[in-house]
Amino acid sequence: MNAFYEHHQNSISMHYACFDRILLDARIPAFLDGARAMGFFSHDRGLFPVHKNDLVKISTDYERWVREQVQSSQCPLLEDPEERRDKFMEPYFASAQPDQIVGIIKAREPGRIMTAVGLKGKSTHLESKFRWVNQYNFYIQDRDFGPIFVRICPYFPFSARLCLNQHDWIANRLRQQGIEVQQRDNSFVACCDPNALQKIADALTAQDLTACGRKWIDRLVPFFSAHERNHLGCEHRFYFKQLEFCDNLIFRERAVLDALHDRLLDSNRKLGSPDQVAVVFGQRITRQHNGRLQTTLEDLHLGQPVLRALFKHSVLKNYVRGGNTEFGGVDRVEVATNDVTDFRGILKGVENLPLVRERFSQITTNFRNAQQDILQTFLDRGELHHLAQPTVTGQKRVPGLKLDNPRQLGLMHALVAFSHVLAGHFTTSEVYPRVLQALGFTAEQYKLNSLRYDLSKLRAKALVEKIPRSRRYRLTAEGYRISLIYLKLFHKLYAPLTAGMIHPFAGDRLCPVTRTSTLDQLYLAVGQALDNLIREIGLEVAA
Repeated sequence: MNAFYEHHQNSISMHYACFDRILLDARIPAFLDGARAMGFFSHDRGLFPVHKNDLVKISTDYERWVREQVQSSQCPLLEDPEERRDKFMEPYFASAQPDQIVGIIKAREPGRIMTAVGLKGKSTHLESKFRWVNQYNFYIQDRDFGPIFVRICPYFPFSARLCLNQHDWIANRLRQQGIEVQQRDNSFVACCDPNALQKIADALTAQDLTACGRKWIDRLVPFFSAHERNHLGCEHRFYFKQLEFCDNLIFRERAVLDALHDRLLDSNRKLGSPDQVAVVFGQRITRQHNGRLQTTLEDLHLGQPVLRALFKHSVLKNYVRGGNTEFGGVDRVEVATNDVTDFRGILKGVENLPLVRERFSQITTNFRNAQQDILQTFLDRGELHHLAQPTVTGQKRVPGLKLDNPRQLGLMHALVAFSHVLAGHFTTSEVYPRVLQALGFTAEQYKLNSLRYDLSKLRAKALVEKIPRSRRYRLTAEGYRISLIYLKLFHKLYAPLTAGMIHPFAGDRLCPVTRTSTLDQLYLAVGQALDNLIREIGLEVAA
């Protein structure tokens, strides 16, 4: 459970987390190598050498088989529509029966095919190439996963792609158990047994994905016999192409959700700004990193803006969706990736599903916790005083932390960036450019050794810890909280109040109080209260 949910649970009717869209590539590993493919044709099919015409005949036979299936099953063969395919195919699923192919879209798309290199009558060899070819997208009402599509490349070795959605799989399981659930726009908004929903969501295994994929690919690729699949290595293996994992909070009232989300968007704009407050993927960032690493607020012109954080081939999004008289709306945090190897220790094979679930669940939890810290950070009595005191370790005396020290604030500013929370670790050389940017200094004005000295102050207070046997550091949960406190106190309290007193903006006096923002009215009230306190205790400003 995350801190965000615990703090706002009185306004939340349901919480669940699951995979959303799951896109799998299917291929036969043995036939990625041309020599092994030639060996299959020679040894098992009695065909050697293999020429271009032989491969063309294989694809022609498959296209003939597809036309026969269309005629026998009355399944429509459709051209590629201009609109989104899933929207275009929705009417075809309206009256679909379990395990029924409702339609086939023929479209020209890139795919890996085997090509024959060499002249006819002479020795040839096979090479695997990417080519734009006509492929067949089978839209299916699967018995377990609901609406899915399977894309088959008609050229040897028949690479394929499978698209599933766990929301539909969960809904089918719940109905089989007699549990009522309401689904809106690819989200669950109500369930009579939320615990059972989450238990089913966590029960999805790699075997479930593989079973669905093999059932349909074995049926849609008749080129290989059962014996060849089972005993000669002609079985398709499945790999993650794209994955989406979402953490969903269903609020009772939309007004509460909108107000909360507006505060989050405003805080993410102002506290470090989105391009620096990038998000928390639990992965280290090195100098070799050349992908995207930033956070942006998008679709601000629409009613539902999206906080989007980028990391390599992965993205984290936070947005609000839905909402009517039945439920307030869904606050969704979604992690999506086009390459699971962005995350250390995870490979593309579907057998890595448990690792992916664990990592993505931790990312969404980290993000929820960080957002709650941004919304509301608690400070114990005397904690600031303790942090300001020097720390003695052995015979070494390390100075304490100062609220108005720009170098210290610049370092904290860089460390709370979501990119480091997502990355999990950092080195001084990695965080150094962000500190320079936050301070507006050059490398001559603020050297790397100065940063290491400032970092030692945070280490002395156990806000940053060094990872054993490495040059990497980790910002602790307490360090994240304290850094936010210092940044909030300085940037949102100390600096605005002193600026308003010492260098007031003349135009503000001409603006009616009712026309100013709530935050400006609160700053004004604090300033007036301080003026009254000064007069009451007899302090006067020198002339």
